Amino acid sequence: MEVLLSVLLCSSSLYLLFFLLRYSRFSLRKLGLPPGSLGLPFIGETLQLIAAYKTENPEPFIDARVARYGSLFTTHVFGEPTVFSADPEANRLILQNEGKLFECSYPSSISNLLGKHSLLLMKGSLHKRMHSLTMSFANSSIIRDNLLVDIDRLVRLNLDSWTGLVFLQEEAKKITFELTVKQLMSFDPGEWTESLRKEYLLLIEGFFSVPLPFFFTTYGRATKARTKVAEALRLIVRKRREESRGGKSKKKDMLAALLEGGEGGFSDEEIVDFLLALLVAGYETTSTIMTLAVKFLTETPLALAQLKEEHDGIRAAKEQSEEGLQWSDYKSMPFTQCVINETLRVANIISGIFRRAMADVNIKGYTIPKGWKVFASFRAVHLDHDHYKEARTFNPWRWQQSNTGGATSGTVNLFTPFGGGPRLCPGYELARVEISVFLHHLVTRFSWVPAEEDKLVFFPTTRTLKRYPINVQRRIKIPAKTGEGE
Repeated sequence: MEVLLSVLLCSSSLYLLFFLLRYSRFSLRKLGLPPGSLGLPFIGETLQLIAAYKTENPEPFIDARVARYGSLFTTHVFGEPTVFSADPEANRLILQNEGKLFECSYPSSISNLLGKHSLLLMKGSLHKRMHSLTMSFANSSIIRDNLLVDIDRLVRLNLDSWTGLVFLQEEAKKITFELTVKQLMSFDPGEWTESLRKEYLLLIEGFFSVPLPFFFTTYGRATKARTKVAEALRLIVRKRREESRGGKSKKKDMLAALLEGGEGGFSDEEIVDFLLALLVAGYETTSTIMTLAVKFLTETPLALAQLKEEHDGIRAAKEQSEEGLQWSDYKSMPFTQCVINETLRVANIISGIFRRAMADVNIKGYTIPKGWKVFASFRAVHLDHDHYKEARTFNPWRWQQSNTGGATSGTVNLFTPFGGGPRLCPGYELARVEISVFLHHLVTRFSWVPAEEDKLVFFPTTRTLKRYPINVQRRIKIPAKTGEGE
């Protein structure tokens, strides 16, 4: 009898699950939404998404659903029903209609950890104002006249300590964190910056976790780290505000601009949230591109040889002096930019963006209801064989043909590694300069081999599983003529 009851309960549960899945599909059709599945009650398809991105396949979750439903499909992840787009035209519509048809909206795990005053979550006129302010500190003239000397100095300072076994991803993160802290708050590397960086590691791990605030969960540890980071930044803000009032501070960094505030000014809490989010942006993404560029180059010897030739030529022109890089040197790195573009396209550190529909929106014959969340996937477009030949192969030479990387022709820009529209990443040029300077000093000073095999994983962010360990050896000399061996 007990066995029979168990069988009946199990059968009833399976029937209920089947009914709910069928009903969800019927509801999608009734609302005019793209086809798809809302998955299980409450958790949707979140577990399938997380499990998929822990594999070596860069886009398994979307690939499987695009094959079944098409380039627009409906799912349920991170607590909300969401329409996913792998369609470049739909993505462009979403990006260009920021504040009109769509507004920024991220999972609560990200929103809570960044803070409500972060640039990522700002909206309307305040976002426009702060986005403009950020771009004013990261445009070409500011980089050329003020930032390049510090970028070159801090990269060289870090590489000076390299010997033997190096965990490249870890070292790249140190470099980008120190650069970002310097640019935002004028701090040079030291115990304070390193202590702050370690807390950031914990904070970032919580971005795509289930937001359970228990101390033993990933999110709980991230919340605790966020509190420590915010308090450390708050102390700096208060100190600089006092110096500004007394006329003692002469610094011209981002913090100084925020303290000046302009119309209305900013509170300490607003400045802390803003700085915290910019540190995340400058630290995580650029360091990962540095690491993966080296990984892809190592696996593509012809590309690495051409990159070395380009940078040996720049160094040889300085007659073996220790003179730092100039803006003209940066502008004479065309193949380096091809490498960066291709790394951005293949790696897709920013896989896509979340938005929320502000009204009923018609896209490609479907209707996204007001209040529904959408996810515009950049990675799915960048890795689509219909858009790029051999799309999942690292091929920097494709960018020598045109600035589209040989993408299929059309009016829609397929290459969007820095987003687009009003929320185009304000630091995109700064990131390119930092990566270029890093690659220059790396290839002109060192040769290297992987210490062990490493692979990419894509959750919670794109990274190498083992921090990409390499054995480095200093180059004995830089060739007097480009193209020669060491």
